[in-house]
Order: sequence, then C-alpha cells, then structure tokens
Amino acid sequence: MNSAPLVLAGTPLLALASGGLFWPGERLLCVADLHLGKAERIARRGGTLLPPYETRDTLARLAAEIARLDPLRVVCLGDSFDDNVASETLSERDRLATIADGRDWLWIAGNHDPAPLGLGGRHLDEVILGPLVLRHIARPDAAPGEVSGHYHPKLRLAIGGRTVSRPCFLHDSRRLILPAFGAYTGGLCAGDPALAGLLGSDARAILTGEPCVALPLAPALARADRLSRR
Repeated sequence: MNSAPLVLAGTPLLALASGGLFWPGERLLCVADLHLGKAERIARRGGTLLPPYETRDTLARLAAEIARLDPLRVVCLGDSFDDNVASETLSERDRLATIADGRDWLWIAGNHDPAPLGLGGRHLDEVILGPLVLRHIARPDAAPGEVSGHYHPKLRLAIGGRTVSRPCFLHDSRRLILPAFGAYTGGLCAGDPALAGLLGSDARAILTGEPCVALPLAPALARADRLSRR
C-alpha cells in the first residue's frame, strides 16, 4: 500500500509512502523539507565532504511522484534548499526546471531559505487553499486545517520482528505535520516535547515506506519507549 487516507478540516487527503501529501480533489502535491544542496552547503562551510548525490536522489523521487500523480499544483513547504546560496548554485537547476514545467509551483519560505528564490514559480510565506493553510512551521494557536513541515518527524517501531525507524506524518483533528522528503535529512522523534505540545490525544502517525502504516500515536510511542528500555 503506497498511501494512507486521512481527513483534515473536512478535506480528504492521501499521505504517500514517499513522504509527499496528495490532495486528489485539487490535484495538488505537497512536499516538505527537500533540503536540496545540503552536501554542497556542508562542504562550503568547511564541514564533512559528503557524496553530492542527495539532490539528484531527492529530485528523482519527486519527479517519480509527479509522473505518477500528474498534479496541477506542487507546494514545497519550506526548507526546499539547505540555504539561499544553495538555491543559486544548485547543479540540478535544469532538472528542477524540467520537473516544474507546466505546473503551478509554490515555494513556501522556510527557516533555511527565507528569501525569495531565483527560480520559476511563486514564493510565499504561506498559502491558504480552501479550508487548509500551508506553512513551514506549525503554530500552536493555528486554526484547524494547518499543514506544515519543519520538524522531520520519525518513529521507531517493531514491525515483522524487526526494529525500524521511519519518517512519519503526524496528524490530529486540527493539523498535519509532514516528514522531510529530502534524502539527507535527520529526524525528530515523534514523542519529542516540541511535537507533543502541538498534537492532541487523537493524534496518529503514518509511517512512510512500504507498507504505508497508520496507527494511533500514543500507543506507538509507548511501544517505542519499551523498545528503548530493552
């Protein structure tokens, strides 16, 4: 199963195994935290030299989802680039332009890439589409219908006799937090206080990958805690 259905503010959505979000009624694909150019940014700042393939991999997976779903609109929920310089020096700019061609492409400003990008599409702080508001960082006082990224949530579980850690979506009746779509991105435990303070008792986690598993968050965190104590 390569997707899991959810409803937010009365809107049917699909959490995709890839970490993207699809809104079938609007033919809209949403991805968060691509962090394109991360290896280049680390090298530029004197850090560890990493193989510069994460941008290629991330764009290949994004292109595959676009080819499969054929969205009219694509929304990138901030931190699409690891910093603003990366957006200017990206070696795969032509590839990105080809992927975006013919679609309404929205770049939401993130904390890593707050300035307008010298790329096609529109650059916005946030966007309101029907009952949903799409922004980079969740706001504790947000009205129901908020979709955001930023935290790169992940969950550690025992599945099929194996312990696995997967990026995950987190959602309750008010908000949805997307996992990072980028290849070189870490993750924040779904039980971290920064996330716990945003989610209600009805929160669910939807694990990325195959199968795309949805489960209540509180019991999943309890099981993860027991695993960590073994």
